[in-house]
Amino acid sequence: MTSSEIRQKFLDFFKSKGHKIVPSAPIVVKDDPTLMFTNAGMNQFKDYFLGNQTPENPRIADTQKCLRVSGKHNDLEEVGVDTYHHTMFEMLGNWSIGDYFKKEAIEWSWELLTKVYGLPKDRLYVTVFEGDASENLPPSSVALAEWKKWVEEDHIVFGNKKDNFWEMGDTGPCGPCSEIHIDLRPEEEIFKIPGRELVNHDHPQVIEIWNNVFIQYNRKADGTLELLPAQHVDTGMGFERLVRAIQGKTSNYDTDVFTGTIAEIEKITLKTYHFSDSKMDIAFRVLSDHIRAISFTIADGQLPSNTGAGYVIRRILRRAVRYYYSYLDYKQPLLFQLIDVLALQFKDVFPELYAQKGFVERVIREEEKAFLKTLEGGLRRLEDITLVNNTIQGLSVFELYDTYGFPIDLTRLIAQEKGWKLDEKGFEAALAEQKERSRADAKRETGDWVIVHEGGNTQFTGYDSLILEEGKVLKYRIIKQKDAEIIQLVLDKTPFYPEGGGQVGDTGMLFFDGDVIRVLDTNKENDLILHIIDRLPDILNCPVYGEVDENRRKLIQNNHSATHLLHAALRQVLGTHVQQKGSLVKDDYLRFDISHYQKVTHEEIKTIESIVNQKIRENISLVESRAISLDEAKNAGAMMLFGEKYGDKVRMITFDPTFSRELCGGCHVKHTGDIGYFMITSESGIAAGVRRLEAVTAIGAERYINAHLDDLTGIKSFFKNNINIVKNVAELVQSQKDAQKEIEKLRTLHANSLKDSLLATKTEYEDTTVVKGILDEVDVKSAKTLAYNIQNELNQDSVVFFGLKGEKPTILLAISESLSKSKGWHAGNIVKAMAPMIDGGGGGQAFFATAGGTNSDGLYNAVSLLESYLK
Repeated sequence: MTSSEIRQKFLDFFKSKGHKIVPSAPIVVKDDPTLMFTNAGMNQFKDYFLGNQTPENPRIADTQKCLRVSGKHNDLEEVGVDTYHHTMFEMLGNWSIGDYFKKEAIEWSWELLTKVYGLPKDRLYVTVFEGDASENLPPSSVALAEWKKWVEEDHIVFGNKKDNFWEMGDTGPCGPCSEIHIDLRPEEEIFKIPGRELVNHDHPQVIEIWNNVFIQYNRKADGTLELLPAQHVDTGMGFERLVRAIQGKTSNYDTDVFTGTIAEIEKITLKTYHFSDSKMDIAFRVLSDHIRAISFTIADGQLPSNTGAGYVIRRILRRAVRYYYSYLDYKQPLLFQLIDVLALQFKDVFPELYAQKGFVERVIREEEKAFLKTLEGGLRRLEDITLVNNTIQGLSVFELYDTYGFPIDLTRLIAQEKGWKLDEKGFEAALAEQKERSRADAKRETGDWVIVHEGGNTQFTGYDSLILEEGKVLKYRIIKQKDAEIIQLVLDKTPFYPEGGGQVGDTGMLFFDGDVIRVLDTNKENDLILHIIDRLPDILNCPVYGEVDENRRKLIQNNHSATHLLHAALRQVLGTHVQQKGSLVKDDYLRFDISHYQKVTHEEIKTIESIVNQKIRENISLVESRAISLDEAKNAGAMMLFGEKYGDKVRMITFDPTFSRELCGGCHVKHTGDIGYFMITSESGIAAGVRRLEAVTAIGAERYINAHLDDLTGIKSFFKNNINIVKNVAELVQSQKDAQKEIEKLRTLHANSLKDSLLATKTEYEDTTVVKGILDEVDVKSAKTLAYNIQNELNQDSVVFFGLKGEKPTILLAISESLSKSKGWHAGNIVKAMAPMIDGGGGGQAFFATAGGTNSDGLYNAVSLLESYLK
């Protein structure tokens, strides 16, 4: 049975049990501050479990792209080393939202595994929660009774709270779980040790394949548990592990989920995978796993970066590069070459990668090229590093790791090759200190919800009105972070738009029986609208009135509608390959990121601006289709964004059906004429294949134009004849360039005039010629040229030292390459030792180095130190 057939049989089975089959949510999470990535199949259904929403069908099933590399589920360092951990994996799941419970979940899981998939019953073991007296949690007697209907008692294992009580996080819905494990060992091993003794003991061949979670409690912020009003089922089955069990393999990587990618790596590297634990074979597994996580997150809209989710992706990519660089001896970009195979494999289940193949390849290739340069730079830096007792100091190792992205295990490998030691404890201490700083910065205490009025979902009224006529508080909670405290308030209805889809949240006022409370921001957690306030009103149990800051909202609407016009104009001018890759819509400006492989030219920008402003002048009326089916929107030709999660009902925004039609939940102008004027203020590249445009509208455009006119008026005032100001400035710039060239020529002549007098003072130290001097009015560039000229004229082993006086005193040291090798002298290390004498810092290569400082008097001490080295 192929992996595709296995996946389809799961979905077909639960469809036959009345489940609605839904698509995978994006792997990148946008509306949940507690998560960066989808790390479990249930993430997209959290609002159902929390009671914030009610599903159309209480029975749901899907296959979900998941990623686990950080936080609580940190599996990254195990990936590729063992045979069953992954970064990205598929989670097959079925859910019951207040519908069926333990009986059906257990019966159906056994039916699917043994009857549909045909897994041998005597190889399967199930776990049941044994209870926990400290939490006053009883054993799962109902689950035990149900399992006894299907499973022999010696195949039922009792598990503790660590293994058999599942929790969403520190707070929230939770409950006992019942896992299904399979023993894949040979018969002779099973005869020696029964499988039940290896369940949940990290044996690579006795693995969990399915977890049935029975959600019946809510964990409060104070740690206590309370029963939920409704009971739910949340199951998750690791697809890769299931395929391994059905296909009879001993490793996930031996299944057809991965063999196509591994074969492609063999073809590219001309190496052979041997199914072993060698570093080379681990590299094959690392690459075949990591490329999935990297490519699908990029396809879902998350580009590699230095912060947040983007940094996690960059870490995964760099780990893969390091493995092929070190263990497959491949020194050029490799990962991007695997996209074709991967995209084709998942074309029918996760089509977003196939649709963006070229874009994803380009982003990955550029990231690889950049990190390969980093690796080469790190290798050069290692050559120049200062050793203490033949040991690389911990802080130096940490600097390579943290500042230059140079992995510690690669540093360790190179150190071993050179016979150096590594200060591991020093590195670990520096790393622990950094982590502690990060933890302190990110520390956040979230209080329990305090219920004021019972109620369901918040009704958003902000499309039609900016006034809250009369509402009520449903609940609130207090958040403490970095010694600050904010309150999140939930109302039964609100005109305040929560941050989402690139648009910032509304601000304004709430009125409680005469008490005025400022709304500082409005956020969204899953589908819960949160009003951010800095204090609670004196009376909460009263009618609430409110108003959104109207002027600010109008400016935001101008900019949001302008992004739609801009998007359409970009596709018209640059081509239909252009896709939105991110946006920020504020009151003072807008930012729009697009997929495009070259700089947008000045002429193209002018054309784009012209099209947008023409549409503004046409004063096109907004056509809003507020709650139409997704299929209806697709048939209407609406633009849909990769990486967005769309429900069954969507909102479609149209400004002329022949020009701009997009799915969007944001706030917009009623007529394009309200935007006033549109102007692009900057264009730049932010990643491979991604360009960023920033623009202003209305009053923002007016201010921008006026500021530039003021600058132009100021520039004109410097010229008597200011009719052709561009010509005047060009002539001035050229004149300045000519003058600079003349100055540099004179400086070089002055420096060269010193050569003969410096050579006349040369001294001999054994077989080394030394030229040294403290120079006035010589710049670093000229001094460097002078040093090289002196070395060339001497044509023998030599050391040239200059101390340059001036506003910024400078030390310059040049050592002949042959001398550096024979004597072990290192210009960079010597200059580092000299630098404190001039109250500065510096360094460089073995043959040439400089240091800058502030204390000219110290130059003479540096000369003395040089003489001590020479002796």
